Amino acid sequence: MCGISCIVALHEATRLAHQRDKKSIEDKLRKSLEQIRHRGPDSTGTWISEDGRVALGHVRLDINDLSPAGCQPLHSTDDTVHVVVNGEIYDYDRLRADMEEKINYQFQGTSDSELVLALYKYHDGLSFLDLIRGEFSICLFDSERKLFVAVRDRYGIKPLFWTIQAGQLLVAAEMKAFLPMGWKPEWDVNSIVGGHFQIGSPTIFKKIQKLCLRTLRLTAYASTYTVREQKYWDSRYPDKKILSTEKHAKDPRTEGEMIQGVRERLVDAIKERLRADVKVGVSLSGGIDSSVVAGVVNHLLRQGHQIGSESVNGRLSCFGIAFDEDSGFDESSTANRTADFLGVKFYKKHMTEDELARSFADATWHDEQPNPDLNFIGTYALSALFQKQGFRVNINGQGADEIFGGYNIFLPDLLREPDTTFDGAGVMMTEEERIAKLQESEEILNRVYYGGQLDLSGNSVARSRLNNILTPVLMAAAFPRLPFKEGFSPLPTTTANDPQLLTYTESIVGGGRAAAATTNWHPLHTAQYVFVKGHLQNLLLSNLGDRGEMAHSIEGRTPFLDHYLTEYVDGLPPSVKIRRDPNSNEWVEKYLLREAGRPFITDEVYKKQKHPYSAPLKFPRGGPMYNLLKELVTDGNISKLGFLRHDGIGKLVDEAFETDNKHTSTTTTTKKFRIVICLAQWVVLQRRFGVQTAIPETKGQVLEGAEAKREEEIKDGSNVMIG
Repeated sequence: MCGISCIVALHEATRLAHQRDKKSIEDKLRKSLEQIRHRGPDSTGTWISEDGRVALGHVRLDINDLSPAGCQPLHSTDDTVHVVVNGEIYDYDRLRADMEEKINYQFQGTSDSELVLALYKYHDGLSFLDLIRGEFSICLFDSERKLFVAVRDRYGIKPLFWTIQAGQLLVAAEMKAFLPMGWKPEWDVNSIVGGHFQIGSPTIFKKIQKLCLRTLRLTAYASTYTVREQKYWDSRYPDKKILSTEKHAKDPRTEGEMIQGVRERLVDAIKERLRADVKVGVSLSGGIDSSVVAGVVNHLLRQGHQIGSESVNGRLSCFGIAFDEDSGFDESSTANRTADFLGVKFYKKHMTEDELARSFADATWHDEQPNPDLNFIGTYALSALFQKQGFRVNINGQGADEIFGGYNIFLPDLLREPDTTFDGAGVMMTEEERIAKLQESEEILNRVYYGGQLDLSGNSVARSRLNNILTPVLMAAAFPRLPFKEGFSPLPTTTANDPQLLTYTESIVGGGRAAAATTNWHPLHTAQYVFVKGHLQNLLLSNLGDRGEMAHSIEGRTPFLDHYLTEYVDGLPPSVKIRRDPNSNEWVEKYLLREAGRPFITDEVYKKQKHPYSAPLKFPRGGPMYNLLKELVTDGNISKLGFLRHDGIGKLVDEAFETDNKHTSTTTTTKKFRIVICLAQWVVLQRRFGVQTAIPETKGQVLEGAEAKREEEIKDGSNVMIG
């Protein structure tokens, strides 16, 4: 796991300037890397091409091959291909032996990152990406083809951002790395208002884009440079046009075969992630996802598999977070019992209110975007615990809910249409039962979690364009609406055309799976696809994953998102993911995972209902959290942002802590608390990044800005194409 920062000249004048003053480029690159030193504290490496076109920078976190041979940038044996890699590539031994045999490639060390060079050379281009398995981001420059490529792993586990500034393409692992390059941060208010940064390639800053599960290619032809985004992989579910003339064909596999298929692939995915030349631990929350991972790792250890640098007869170490027992968010007692059952060493950190308040600003700075929950601070603190105990790798349970159907918001979309592909026990119900259960599930979600404020009519444009699923509605409603100033507010909304909801829809319909997601898949699969494309890659894997982990130089590994496993699970029937128990008539989420993981977990965990990972949202007035938010969320601080109303802000903070007023509902207080912590995070981000106060733009100004941007591109000799 490492940090990346790269600079590419987009036109001849910029290239010549780089060539004349390589020291200046080197200085900028090193200052950029210092901004992300937490990602790679062990060494720094830079390389600038002879013609000044490309500069590659890398800060290294030693995980595999601790020798100097593992330092980056890496260069092919013929010195024509140069690369920086962040993350891990698995199947190392097989791929290395394959390259040594087929092209007699002379590896310089034992780093998995060096496989990128050999695979690229053998496959003569980007088709090698189909063979790479793991969590990674890569920047590669082919000096013969004059080709620069940036790529992220299939689920966006490892971050990569890009922007065009002053005739240069800048690419980095975190946005703060652009600050020494001359970037002046400005709020992208359209992205903020529409929620685009939560579900697509935009960020909270103007002109800064995420590389969303694609490759970014820059090709130079004389003085013309073209930048393109190109998708190389996507999720796929059973499709009526492929399976049969009916909507869904019968799956020929038995339930037992499906369970075994999942178990084999999950164990293999976890086994691949045990390799490291440093200490490897497992996060253990008390839920089924992390418990299954810990159970499988412990099983492999007892079978004699090496786990990181620990001895074969060593004891597995697990790590967890505990909140106050009376908060309603603490699962540590279950985690304790799981640790005892497995016989592992369990390190646990108790997150007090004081700890949450003390880490709030730093965790926000590392996340680089707001989060409507304090759970991101828990991830940040957990990684500090790993670091304190001398560990560098965290194998975690992220991604299981999205792949196996673990969220309660998925139930209505499971029930929206019969599953005719599987006849297993507990699946069959009459149409009358299905429709009644569908209505009941929607009404419960609306009443319990959304205060009865959702429109469940199904008349929205967004729902009609996505298989009529409810999931996008629930996703959009999960992020609190902020008090935007006049001139920044969304267009007038109706229940049929909610701008934020349409944003979620357009992000999916605009992709290559539009027809399938709209009509050909079962609604549950469409819902899973939307969630994976939206919140998983843009929020959860960032705020609750890489950013909190790497803040303390911890590499996160996610076996549930191994594409060998996910492609198999995606192809299974909906009703083996969420299953009705024929005895209790209750719905069992992640049914297939429970059965596949049962040999490795306690009976308590096997039977436990899903408990979303969240942090407490109720605190007393006068305490550390109240005092922090009162200091951050003030009229003056909110006014400096530019796009939010600041009137009544002080009162809003007090109302967010109004837990004893009999006239104030718990739901209302929680909603206000989520708004307040988001406002506080905006203030922190403005302070840390030095963001300019937002100014409303008229329609004419927007058009003028677009024309000016186009003229600048023409002047630079660059043609920027995204598609």
